[in-house]
Amino acid sequence: MDVVYGILVVLHLLGWAMVFGGALAGMRKATLNPGVFHGILTALLTGILLTGLASGGVVDRDVDDVKIAVKLVVALAVTALVVLGRRRGEKVTTGWLGAIAGLTALNVAIAVLW
Repeated sequence: MDVVYGILVVLHLLGWAMVFGGALAGMRKATLNPGVFHGILTALLTGILLTGLASGGVVDRDVDDVKIAVKLVVALAVTALVVLGRRRGEKVTTGWLGAIAGLTALNVAIAVLW
């Protein structure tokens, strides 16, 4: 099961990379790249699966519930920004995309540094 967990970690990081890269790429024309939506769905789903596997004792990993809660709140904020930006493309500005990129960087920093 450790191999499955490792694959999910890779997919989780790739999802966040899609969000970050897509937000930065869209800043030139202030448009939300469609890959950002798919990236946040990938990151959110794999994050939930990783937490479930670790909490359920399927893999031998420690779970810091506070860290997971903070990361979930940040991920939901990014998800809300992406979904609203996708529905109302005219509202997307470089600041909007900067918020997505900044919160994504924050979430990765929490994962690595906490």
